[in-house]
Order: sequence, then structure tokens, then C-alpha cells
Amino acid sequence: MGVGANLGDPVRQVERALLELDRWGRLRVSSLYRAEPLGERPQPWYINAVAELETSDAPASLLRRLQGLERRAGRWPGGERWAPRVLDLDLLLVGQQVLESPGLVLPHPAFQRRRFVLKPLVELTPEVRDPRSGLSARQLLGALDDPLRVEKLERAKIVGRDLGSSAGRSRVCLEVSKL
Repeated sequence: MGVGANLGDPVRQVERALLELDRWGRLRVSSLYRAEPLGERPQPWYINAVAELETSDAPASLLRRLQGLERRAGRWPGGERWAPRVLDLDLLLVGQQVLESPGLVLPHPAFQRRRFVLKPLVELTPEVRDPRSGLSARQLLGALDDPLRVEKLERAKIVGRDLGSSAGRSRVCLEVSKL
């Protein structure tokens, strides 16, 4: 899953989202990254991360929960593409599932072209594979042609402790991106 924000206090927004996600299941999180925004519109840089969540939720159910978390943070559906965001939560991968439905496409259709997703994903789980191409996150990052700058900030922590590691249930990669 990708997590990001660039409005208000983006680091705090990401922390709040991670605290909530930690209640949903075992969570592992990359470091936080500061990323140059997409698009032509002038706006603050984003704070991004990638997280892996163990959950028994079906992808559509998990997406609805993530959208509810975005709404509680002050983000509403719709709006301008690549506009500033108080919170942005994207399902990137759910195991090796490939899914195309009106409200959900897995893997995320653009994750393999975004440095702000791939850098934290490689840090967290470098050998995870894109189910469409078969390439690992490390291979995707190595081949990437994305001019946007992405800078590592700090290790994500929840209440002063490193987030737990995953084992067992289906894994969901989460991106903490552009918060």
C-alpha cells in the first residue's frame, strides 16, 4: 500500500494513518521519503512511504476501508488529478493478484513508473514481483526513467517502536506516498 500526504503536517498525517493501519493487522513500513510532486501545478513536496499489511480483507473491502480513512483525514472522492492531498492511500499489490474492476485495478496501474513508490518498496521488500511483468521491485527501480527527486527522511515508527514484521496472512504492500 502507498501512503502519502503534502497538506497540513504531512509527517503527522502519515503517522496517524500508520497508527490506524497498525490496528487493522500486522504492519511493516519503509522509511519516510520526501518526494517532488507529480504534475505541473506548484505544490508542496510529499511525504511518502510503502507499507505491508497482513490482512484477511478482500481487496475491494480493504479499498473501502482505506477510502474511509482518507475521508476521516479530510480527503473527499473526486477532485483534480495530482492535486495536493491531506492523505493518499493506494493499494499497490495484493500478493500476485491481477484484478481489473471498475473501482479497483491490481497491481496499481502506475506503481512501476513512480520513484516515490519504488524506492520505499525496494527498501521494504526488494524482491516482491509485479505480477504483470514478473520483474522484481529492485529491477523496476533499476530500469526507471523518472526525473522526480525522492529523498529518504527517517525510519517510520509507531509510538516509538519499529512496526512489526509480517508472516502468515496475505500481504498487502502499502505506499505511504505524497501525504
